[in-house]
Amino acid sequence: MQRPIYLDHHATTPLDAAVLDAMMPYLTDAFGNAASKTHPYGWEAEEAVETAREQISALIHAKPEEIVFTSGATESDNLALKGVAMAYRDRGHHIITSPTEHKAILDTCHYLEQQGFEITYLPVDHTGRVNPDDVRNAITPQTILVSIMHVNSEIGTIAPLSEIGAITRERGVLFHSDAVQSVGKIPVDVDDLQVDLLSISGHKIYGPKGVGALYVRKTRPERIHLEPTVHGGGHERGVRSGTLNVPGIVGLGKACEVCQDLMPEESVRLGQLRQRLYAGLTSRLDDVLLNGHPEFRVPGNLNLCFSRVQDESLLLSLKDVVALSAGSACTSDSHEPSYVIQAIGVEPYLAHSAIRFGLGRHTTEAQIDRVIDAVVEKVERLRALAPSAAPVSSGS
Repeated sequence: MQRPIYLDHHATTPLDAAVLDAMMPYLTDAFGNAASKTHPYGWEAEEAVETAREQISALIHAKPEEIVFTSGATESDNLALKGVAMAYRDRGHHIITSPTEHKAILDTCHYLEQQGFEITYLPVDHTGRVNPDDVRNAITPQTILVSIMHVNSEIGTIAPLSEIGAITRERGVLFHSDAVQSVGKIPVDVDDLQVDLLSISGHKIYGPKGVGALYVRKTRPERIHLEPTVHGGGHERGVRSGTLNVPGIVGLGKACEVCQDLMPEESVRLGQLRQRLYAGLTSRLDDVLLNGHPEFRVPGNLNLCFSRVQDESLLLSLKDVVALSAGSACTSDSHEPSYVIQAIGVEPYLAHSAIRFGLGRHTTEAQIDRVIDAVVEKVERLRALAPSAAPVSSGS
């Protein structure tokens, strides 16, 4: 049986063939522990890990020694927020973020609130962007950290990190960004963005699952300190203990290298495919609302509301043709409308109709055309069954 077209690349991506090839030796003969310093097996593993640090740092224009390996972006987010909160609590107890962050940020902030920290959740505009002036106005003498994601995982909006970073730098506040949906997809330069900490995930960029990294700026002008959240053998310069996942780290490094090579061409191609999908759907269907910023968005993302259609019904009717989601995979079992869609002001009756299209490296024009035909057919059929809901205007 033919598998459905995969358009859920924000949830995860397939492992790139070059990444698998790079990992295989470290899953078989080169099985050493990178912390073993007395024999060739350990030296071989350590060298592979350091090569990966260089590949990752090259992609984000950092220094290799500023890369800390983790089990994934959720751990990176936890380490950034809890690590800063606990290390700098003598300076202040206030953290600034937004209500459209990934659950790894929001749930960590809720935990820190229980520990006595004050969290400010800045509003976003109708495109999902935080106003840098709101960040400036929210900073107090007690503020120790601002955390704003670079690209929203649901609506694809790119945040104005450079402007926010300039404000935090001016005010002496640390700045973290969850860059899971931007690294490898659009250019990321930690100096241009003026971030101090940045979270990365392997499986979002055609690398393996279960591995990620946290960029930690070495000087700002002072070295950033993090209280460890995992204790043990003092790996990763004492920041994150635990035997390093050498095959996964090698895969993450190779995935970053491949992304750096392919990004210029790939971003253009995905942007064109996204426009083809959007034009194809909106030219044949009325009452389609674009969620997110029409210009400042990652190339492979398209998030649409289809008036008079329930997202669950549409996804179920399309399951044999195309793999899609209504939002973040981490909240896909919830029957509530997306908190991101609600935060940008979409009416409740429309919020239940939001669908996220995530295009990727292997998406083709022929697949996009098949998806357009299938979505148009299913939306028209579902609307015929429930024609009474109010229409909306097409566009953003």
